[in-house]
Amino acid sequence: MKNKYIKALKAAFPHTLPILTAFWFLGFGYGVLMNISGFSFIYPLIMSIVIFGGSLEYVAVNMLLSRFAPLQTLLMTLIIQARHIFYGLSMLNKYKGKGLKKLYLIYGMCDESFSINYTAKIPEGVDEGWFMFFVNLLNQIYWVTGSTMGGILGGFLTINTKGLDFVMTSMFIVIFLEQWLKEKKHYTAVIGLFASAACLALFGAESFMIPTMISILVLLTVFRRPIEKRGGFA
Repeated sequence: MKNKYIKALKAAFPHTLPILTAFWFLGFGYGVLMNISGFSFIYPLIMSIVIFGGSLEYVAVNMLLSRFAPLQTLLMTLIIQARHIFYGLSMLNKYKGKGLKKLYLIYGMCDESFSINYTAKIPEGVDEGWFMFFVNLLNQIYWVTGSTMGGILGGFLTINTKGLDFVMTSMFIVIFLEQWLKEKKHYTAVIGLFASAACLALFGAESFMIPTMISILVLLTVFRRPIEKRGGFA
């Protein structure tokens, strides 16, 4: 039984290495930002465990410093994290029969964990549920440790945090390119690019995420059968 966990952990760890660098770097920057904003390292530690949403945690810094506005905070949270609804729908079949692990798989799913768990080819003999569990756990450990260290050391370091968000953007570009190279047919990737570009032009950079996700979902649903016949989901 113990060997099953070790095999799953060893299989999951290499897939999370690109996330390790980005999460430590961005998490550290977030912890420093919390520190220079007047918060103890306890805040980024607890928020990284409870919220575990990088972009939302960055926005939460301003929320904590602003006037009390629960409705605005709720709406902002829903807008920022709404994409996880679509991630969750995509993972329904993968999470079936995973027992109690499913609770953490749902709670701990972030963009990066979704990308890995949805597309990774799990080695033969490795339990899929534990593989996905350790992907989630490792990624959260990276974020929690990075943000906590940033909160602790932020008072001793002078760091310009401008441009830190680009690290997350560049990581997604690498993930996209990796998937592009793996796919024989690029129908789904083209749909994603087209929907993103169209919604960005129509709704602007601040509001295009939700329309993009809805557009991708609709287009993939409408064209699912022709794409499957041509091997586009392989």
